[in-house]
Amino acid sequence: MITSVLVANRGEIACRVFRTCRELGIRTVALHSDPDADALHVREADLAVRLPGATPADTYLRADLVVKAALDAGADAVHPGYGFLSENADFARAVADAGLTWIGPPPAAIEAMASKTRAKELMGVAPLGSDITADDLPVLVKASAGGGGRGMRVVRELAALDGELEAARSEALSAFGDGEVFVEPYVEGGRHVEVQVLADAHGTVWILGTRDCSLQRRHQKVIEEAPAPDLIRGVSDVMYEMAERACRATGYVGAGTVEFLVADGRAHFLEMNTRLQVEHPVTEAVFGIDLVALQLRVAEGEALDPEPPAPRGHAVEARLYAEDPAASFAPQTGTLHRLHVPDSVRLDTGYTDGDTIGVHYDAMLAKVVAHAPTRTAAVRALAGALERAEVHGPVTNRELLVRSLRHPEFAGARMDTGFYERHLDELTAPHEDPYAPLAAALAQAVGRSRFGGFRNVPSQPQVKRYRAEPAGTEHEVRYRHTREGLAADGVHVVTVAPHLVVLEVGGVRRKFTVSTYGGAAYGSDAYEGRQVYVNGLALTALPRFTDPSEQRAPGSLLAPMPGTVVRVAEGLTEGAAVTAGQPLIWLEAMKMEHRILAPASGTLTALHAAVGRQVEVGALLAVVQAVVQEEQS
Repeated sequence: MITSVLVANRGEIACRVFRTCRELGIRTVALHSDPDADALHVREADLAVRLPGATPADTYLRADLVVKAALDAGADAVHPGYGFLSENADFARAVADAGLTWIGPPPAAIEAMASKTRAKELMGVAPLGSDITADDLPVLVKASAGGGGRGMRVVRELAALDGELEAARSEALSAFGDGEVFVEPYVEGGRHVEVQVLADAHGTVWILGTRDCSLQRRHQKVIEEAPAPDLIRGVSDVMYEMAERACRATGYVGAGTVEFLVADGRAHFLEMNTRLQVEHPVTEAVFGIDLVALQLRVAEGEALDPEPPAPRGHAVEARLYAEDPAASFAPQTGTLHRLHVPDSVRLDTGYTDGDTIGVHYDAMLAKVVAHAPTRTAAVRALAGALERAEVHGPVTNRELLVRSLRHPEFAGARMDTGFYERHLDELTAPHEDPYAPLAAALAQAVGRSRFGGFRNVPSQPQVKRYRAEPAGTEHEVRYRHTREGLAADGVHVVTVAPHLVVLEVGGVRRKFTVSTYGGAAYGSDAYEGRQVYVNGLALTALPRFTDPSEQRAPGSLLAPMPGTVVRVAEGLTEGAAVTAGQPLIWLEAMKMEHRILAPASGTLTALHAAVGRQVEVGALLAVVQAVVQEEQS
């Protein structure tokens, strides 16, 4: 009987496993790197063990340290979560050799399926060889180990293949400790559909329906749902048969997922993930089960019922990321001041109010899940909950999620993996409430006046400036102090308080909730630089006049996110000639690699980036002086 479980992972999945363990009366043990010392999963565990260091390679990917931590803490079982060592057969063996219970499939099954190249061979699907020609394009470069979109690159031009292979190997090695990659045909316009399986050691295999995971950015899933809607008759049966065949061929035990690309009425086998998936909550909701509890039950040797429960209804999950979708999904860092969603939906997260989002790990903040009798009801409930959620801190993809769920293509179940390639511009176009900055100014004005720190000049309107994030648009608002209170042209100010403003516009009353972060201050520029959230819109209070010292030289290349410089273009030095679009600098942030490109053809006049250097967002990396084209006489 399992009495104490160490989760060989971090963040949201560790918290998720701990929740079930607590319900079952099982003690919990957390691991943590130095940046994670005060993380939520550490605070929620009964015991915690430090892994000295910051990077995954030094901490969560060290199988020897993880096994030692489990023994030192008195755990008798290890749950791998997902990512990191979850599909590492040698780690599974090391856990078993130490006398611990491995909550996962047998090492032989992991070896058969965790390497995507060997899995394809087992299922009769061979990847492309090394002699790729232009006729094979487009192709997909893919990491053999791990998942989550890391180590994946679409190649549409043969000249780019070698560079993308190198980038994929580097990213895969950093994320999974294994740099093996392979190349396969890239199928355009398909749907990403997967089958959840659960098997015991007594020969029972549960096929727990389908999930559609077609909405992806950088080949990483963003919105998932169960069951996959509107599949062509017979396609599900083919996927179920292949999923069961994969389980029985490998002697599979535990939870796993078999993934397919559905296109032209056919299901193309992609891979089998020998672990719990990020999107497992939608299957739990539809089948009314706890997959983690079932994993524990199977690991203890118990038999599953002959048949799984009957499915009911529909579930949709959205992944909330700290990233800017309008800036190539650049990861964001900083303090998460507030994270709250309505109780009508499920929230799985590894963060809470006041936590810091760092640069070392994945940018996912939380998963939000809605379940309802129909797909339409579930999608509507999730979109509404996200719209009402309070997510205050770094820029997130929350607005993108809401717009995606309400897009006609998704609402009509006509989506495919190219959804964001087609619609990202419209989904990220700025759409800001014009009265939100006024509400912020009024709330802050009344907040200051409560302390007697404001001198009123009735004849002169007060002027405040704000920058809306992440679009960067600036707004100037004016208001006045009158004998009756605060007033503004074109609106009727009904109520003003530090956290609530009610304005009447065109006969319609509108409520604005206001939250300000950055501490109390006084004076005319009391709120300069502070973050203000008005009905979810993020605003930064600005000084009335721009500081000339903040101006950058034309052609300045700034770090789009905090991270580490991992590569600089070969031979790149000050004075070198560069061409527009040429990759100059590679940054690694949150386990993803990002290229900094030359904005124009010209000369590199400054280079501040160096391999190994850690940079903050906005740091000056280089300057490119563009070539001035002389007019022909």
